[in-house]
Amino acid sequence: MSTPVAAHARGGQVPRRRIPARWVAAALTAALLTAIGLSTHYRSAESVAASGARFDPAAFGARTYQSEVVPAIRRRAVELPVLVKAVTTDKRAADRRYGVRQGNGPYNFAVKGTGRAGVAESGLMPVTVPGLPPGTRVSLQVGPAINGTALRDAAGIGFRRFRNQAEYAAAATALNNQLWRKLLKNLDPEHLNGKEISFVGAFNFLTPSVVTITPVSIEEVP
Repeated sequence: MSTPVAAHARGGQVPRRRIPARWVAAALTAALLTAIGLSTHYRSAESVAASGARFDPAAFGARTYQSEVVPAIRRRAVELPVLVKAVTTDKRAADRRYGVRQGNGPYNFAVKGTGRAGVAESGLMPVTVPGLPPGTRVSLQVGPAINGTALRDAAGIGFRRFRNQAEYAAAATALNNQLWRKLLKNLDPEHLNGKEISFVGAFNFLTPSVVTITPVSIEEVP
């Protein structure tokens, strides 16, 4: 005779097999680790630092101007006559090819050129650059007040690196301050009057007839 099967004891239902507790614990641990991995966002060291301690604009400017901003603008710089011609011919194409845009703001451009310096006035030194359309006015900001956000924006420093708009604006000011300390503080615009100079810088293209450049380099041509 066969031995009765205990599984049919109560109404013929097969009892459920019990899962070892250690298996359940292992499964829960694996699920938890997976969830943590999916929800983790990796950020740069600078981004992490910005989210912790209070933002120090001066430290940001000192850390970033020479190491990041100046090289980026030099690397992207296009000859000014080439850029002006491109913008006046097909602005949309020129924006895409040469411009850098932060969010929905205007395009900024890194440029370089050679021309004859004029008399500096109200913080601007005019430069006559050959090859530009008649009536085009080119000026370099020579301080002491440096206006605008061209250095920050043309270098590609975006809003996501900061916690709020106040920090973002302070970063632009800090970079302008570094420009003053590193280059313009010891520049003598009067000495350059009437001389040929070369320059590298950035600007926001509002109109082709007025180009106001924030320079990162101004040198007298031998």
